[in-house]
Amino acid sequence: MKKFTSRLIIVIAVLVATLYLSGTEYVLKAVQTIYLQGRTTASIDDYTFFDNKVVTIGNSKAWPLHKNYNKVSATDRLSKLHKTQGTVAFLIIKNDSILFEKYYDGYNENSKSNSFSMAKSYVSGLLGKAIMEGHIKSLDQPVGDFFPQYNSGLSSEVTVGDLASMASGSSWKESYYSPFTITARAYFGKELEKTILGLTTVSSPGESFKYASGDTQLLAMVIEKATGKKMYDYLSESFWIPLESENEALWQIDSEENDMVKAYCCIATNAKDFARFGRLYKDYGKWNGKQILDSAFVAKSIQPRFKESPKYGYGWWLRKTEGKSFFMMEGHLGQFVAVEPRDNVMVVRLGQERKSYGNDPYNGDISTYIEEAYKMLLSEQQLQP
Repeated sequence: MKKFTSRLIIVIAVLVATLYLSGTEYVLKAVQTIYLQGRTTASIDDYTFFDNKVVTIGNSKAWPLHKNYNKVSATDRLSKLHKTQGTVAFLIIKNDSILFEKYYDGYNENSKSNSFSMAKSYVSGLLGKAIMEGHIKSLDQPVGDFFPQYNSGLSSEVTVGDLASMASGSSWKESYYSPFTITARAYFGKELEKTILGLTTVSSPGESFKYASGDTQLLAMVIEKATGKKMYDYLSESFWIPLESENEALWQIDSEENDMVKAYCCIATNAKDFARFGRLYKDYGKWNGKQILDSAFVAKSIQPRFKESPKYGYGWWLRKTEGKSFFMMEGHLGQFVAVEPRDNVMVVRLGQERKSYGNDPYNGDISTYIEEAYKMLLSEQQLQP
């Protein structure tokens, strides 16, 4: 037994040394936060394993409740989907009032959970704010104005607008289920800026959409350079406080030493505060009559940049379901804020799992959530006044 234990210790030591020598020591963090927890990918609660910075609040204001608040019940199909996919929060907001809200599995209206890629919509919004305030010239400003690594070759053609619309042509490869990818290195590593600046430009920028979290991360690095402010502070002063959020948010950073936000993901807060950003875009940048964000920027953001890729604008997903047109914040495992401005309706879902159908990871049960929410809206219309 002693020999076995000694050999096991040696094997473990060799493995750990190999990881450090190969520059993949971040895998140890992945093992701790994912695999030892019995999972194969990140979870909505694993922000507690990482360093975070606080996105502060100011004067808060609760969402109004609809006159028929919680008078309609979830459909049987929706209830089943919530159970099988581990929904933790579900909201339907009609005419800027909460019509329906429910929480599951011990979560409540103030529980924090990870946004994952919904954070990309906030970063795009902060780009619009930086342009509005004159820190960045326009969507056409070259990234090379901020990082000299982007002053030669194809990289010199990359603009901040290319980053916001996922059209940089970078070498980033998106992958969520292997610990040996750049996505995992960015998520678990402690030198995020170094990781991003190690990317190369492999195809012509500004010509086509390719989903790449590294684009959003580089965009955040540009915004910090341009404004001289940390992203979590800029989010607080630009949106979290003006939108009267009720709860502080947490934004993951790579490490206390480097203090770089994981901009492509990882803002943790609750469903009702996430919904505020959807409302801001629904109203073209206005909040209670005040222009928080330029309306023209908002309008451009929620339209596709490329005809060949009608599902993405500038930091926002675009979806047509049952004759309705939504723009959406979407994140890993089925986090979403879906906005239908013509109906003045928003649907919000946070949870542990999602199903995708076919080869498109952004199809699947999100459509079902929306379809069933609209059945509930129809039931609400039939209630006695």
